[in-house]
Amino acid sequence: MNILVCIKQVPASSKVEVDPATGVIRRDGASCKMNPYDLYALETAFRIREKTGGTIHVISMGPGQAQQVIREAFAMGADSGTLISDRSFGGADVLATSYTLAQGIKAAGDFDLILCGKQTTDGDTAQVGSEIAEWLGIPSVANVKEIRDVTDRDLVISMDLPDEIEIARIKTPCLLAVDKDIFMPRLPSYVRKKASKDREIQVLTLQDMEDRDASHYGLNGSPTQVVRIFPPDVNDKKETWTEPGNIMAAHLADKLTELKFI
Repeated sequence: MNILVCIKQVPASSKVEVDPATGVIRRDGASCKMNPYDLYALETAFRIREKTGGTIHVISMGPGQAQQVIREAFAMGADSGTLISDRSFGGADVLATSYTLAQGIKAAGDFDLILCGKQTTDGDTAQVGSEIAEWLGIPSVANVKEIRDVTDRDLVISMDLPDEIEIARIKTPCLLAVDKDIFMPRLPSYVRKKASKDREIQVLTLQDMEDRDASHYGLNGSPTQVVRIFPPDVNDKKETWTEPGNIMAAHLADKLTELKFI
């Protein structure tokens, strides 16, 4: 089975810089890491490959530094990787991002299964996976919490719905957006990191896409525009408790009453 995993580089902390003109996060040079939810998608791919054989290809969209997370995926066991990187793709909303990824997936090859993390920690929309599937014309399932069975033709999965756990069979090719804790992600291997340090990463630009119309990508292709975005205020204020025990208890009771806990 040929598996593709969508991964993303996200800010490593909440202290990020925002471009005042475009309202998007400045990613170049910022401290970054792999999106934590994507680690579960990668581990799911490794477990399926152990059962069915095949290859695992990772794809990411971002500036040149996003190659770091592709290298990390290599160190975990991925076979190959693609970076979608072009200034035309910058500032994309959810719709434009999913369209760009779908175009990149088409250019990267044919895959039986596409895996995504449930969401990203910098966007939290949990919509990109389903939208990629819609652009590609393949079925998709979100909130996947368990892979119950897998063959080259289909998968049986459990999805975590608000009021119940639903079991479904889905035919390949398909896309699954997996929930956290579906498997415990493995750590990168130093041996694999050294072995893959010179492995080529395919880089796709606008000119490599089937659709080369720049108005369909980035800010130009985004139907939603950010009016204002800003990092949260940092609360460094710390209360100190110096009163005797009975006064401190009364103070605490007042606080809990204000917060309607009691």
